Amino acid sequence: MSGSTLGTIFKITTWGESHGKGIGVVVDGCPAGLSIDEELIQTYLDRRKPGQTKFATPRIEADKVHILSGVFEGKTTGTPISLAIFNETARSSDYSEIASYYRPGHADFTFDSKYGFRDYRGGGRSSGRETSGRVAAGAIASAILKELGIEVCAYTKSIGPIKIDYKNCKKENRDLSPLCMPDLEASNAAEEFLTSAMENQDSVGGIIECIISGVPAGIGEPVFDKLDASLAKAIMSVGAVKGVEIGDGFEVANHFGSYNNDNFIQEGSQLKKISNHAGGILGGISDGSEIILRAAIKPTPSIAKSQQTVNKNGENITVNIKGRHDPIIVPRAVVVIESMAALTLLDLMLQSMSSRLDHIKTFFSDVKTK
Repeated sequence: MSGSTLGTIFKITTWGESHGKGIGVVVDGCPAGLSIDEELIQTYLDRRKPGQTKFATPRIEADKVHILSGVFEGKTTGTPISLAIFNETARSSDYSEIASYYRPGHADFTFDSKYGFRDYRGGGRSSGRETSGRVAAGAIASAILKELGIEVCAYTKSIGPIKIDYKNCKKENRDLSPLCMPDLEASNAAEEFLTSAMENQDSVGGIIECIISGVPAGIGEPVFDKLDASLAKAIMSVGAVKGVEIGDGFEVANHFGSYNNDNFIQEGSQLKKISNHAGGILGGISDGSEIILRAAIKPTPSIAKSQQTVNKNGENITVNIKGRHDPIIVPRAVVVIESMAALTLLDLMLQSMSSRLDHIKTFFSDVKTK
């Protein structure tokens, strides 16, 4: 299987299956000297792990991370960092029935079509559990970005038809809401909506918004490796994501150019934009404004409600999916989107270090004087 690696300089490769011995990630290209430990990485994984609210799968996993290499005495050594998270409560018997049929909304059929074989235990590599490795790596990327004065913050913007009101939002509310919504009034309404769906044996989707602040202008490549294109690819690689937009996104189709264009002004020594419809990216390159992106998350495909499908003998059947499943993926996916954005931005920032000769000369001049 190809395609388990992301990045050019800051590169990650995830490994493992949902119901195998464990899952993890190898991070290559991390600079030496970064202060990092298992506790810091664990804070990110704790935001993703299951079993924390009634709106998450009851599968209880500590998701405890183990640093196997690349860190010595609390600092990165510049060598590959290997992180492992061992599975503790995998109940593969819950999935034995689905070996004979294709679950609606899952990758069962497409995996069989591609490989002629699939790991039916929770979806194997296509399980949402694979994202644990991404989050562990994202914690490291976020720590580096923090050293550069850059913050990546994601939260739930909407669940079903329930949307946050920015006037009621407080950053600290995100971690108080079981649905990761910074507007607690909207969170309460969304909880009622979701509870009703659960009682009806159904699931719900939503939208995650991610704001990246402190990014300097000039990050991203102007053709295939545009910052927005790279972010979209990274976010779309998350299994539950069905759409990505930057800035005003699809709303730009309804704008006049006179409204959609972000006019520039000069304030002292700084060039700024009056608005930010572009979401902080122009021509595939950061413009110094906040980068704003959103991801549309589909409803969890595993539901107890009866669904029609086909078994491997080509027979039409009705199924009721068993096992321990999330009635909504959105809250646990917030930190995944945050991590993918951090990984992508950091990699492009490292690539941008060689974009200008004067920057290269300055770097090596400083090296010579040390």
